[in-house]
Amino acid sequence: MATLETLQTILNDNLDIEPEKVVEEATFEDLGIDSLDMAELICSVEEEFDIDDFGEPEGLNTVGDLVEYIESL
Repeated sequence: MATLETLQTILNDNLDIEPEKVVEEATFEDLGIDSLDMAELICSVEEEFDIDDFGEPEGLNTVGDLVEYIESL
């Protein structure tokens, strides 16, 4: 499953965000994701992608930014 599709599933399962709204251009603000939701999202991403240390990346504003960051790990 592609990174974007996996994020669509995670956001749908955890935050009830419709998958078709989770596109690379969408900002986290557009999706209604606050800092608490982001922390939960990062935990889910670490588990789903088997990432030991996600770190504290700067400048993740859009879903596309997150996809690129995950794929760089």
